[in-house]
Amino acid sequence: MQDSIFTKIIKGEIPCHKVYEDHKTFAFLDIHPKQQGHTLVIPKKQVEFVWDLDEEDYHAVMSTVKKVALRIRKAIGSKYVGELIVGEEVPHAHVHVYPFNTLEESRDIPDPNIEPDHEALAEMAKLLAF
Repeated sequence: MQDSIFTKIIKGEIPCHKVYEDHKTFAFLDIHPKQQGHTLVIPKKQVEFVWDLDEEDYHAVMSTVKKVALRIRKAIGSKYVGELIVGEEVPHAHVHVYPFNTLEESRDIPDPNIEPDHEALAEMAKLLAF
């Protein structure tokens, strides 16, 4: 299997705005966020779909999702933190974790053609980093 963009990020071949890492999971900011603080949580093992992870890796990902969600809620002060598993964008299991205060914010679909604001992302990564 060819390395996904997420595997390349884990290996340090592609830069990212890392928020969290442990021996099984990795979390970094989405460069096209629904809302500021939108984080992706991934397993370090490349598996295409969350539902195909073995039990240990699945639980590790979900444990990291909870840690990141609590950090987002505390650091950003949002009323809600959403969790979204879609899976068609990148063939590497991932969970979107993002803050929102209104239903409209939760449903926001960012424009992937807009150049990422890496300065703002770097500041947000500092705020959320463990």
